[in-house]
Amino acid sequence: MKIHPTAIVDSGATIGSGVEIGPYCVIGSDVVIGADTRVETHVVLEGTVRLGARSVIGHGAVIGAPPQDLAFEPTRKTGVEIGDDNVIREYCTIHRGTADGTATRIGNKNFL
Repeated sequence: MKIHPTAIVDSGATIGSGVEIGPYCVIGSDVVIGADTRVETHVVLEGTVRLGARSVIGHGAVIGAPPQDLAFEPTRKTGVEIGDDNVIREYCTIHRGTADGTATRIGNKNFL
């Protein structure tokens, strides 16, 4: 595991073996990052986020933020689930689910 000294990683986050977290990233308490995943600079992972193994999260991506839905209530239990071997390009935004108990799902269904 390699975490840049400027990254902020909450002690509740689960970080797999071989993970690289770049400069100025913010990783929240309910985040799981699978083995051998690379998180590039200025990435924000917040809320309930599950990332599979061997993925790349590009510079400036935001994953797990509340959806852009005016009816969304912040108390809802929602999340993001991303499977193995995905490449999320730079500055991509992936919001969590809107309805209670839902998740935005991407990629390998075996991980989900």
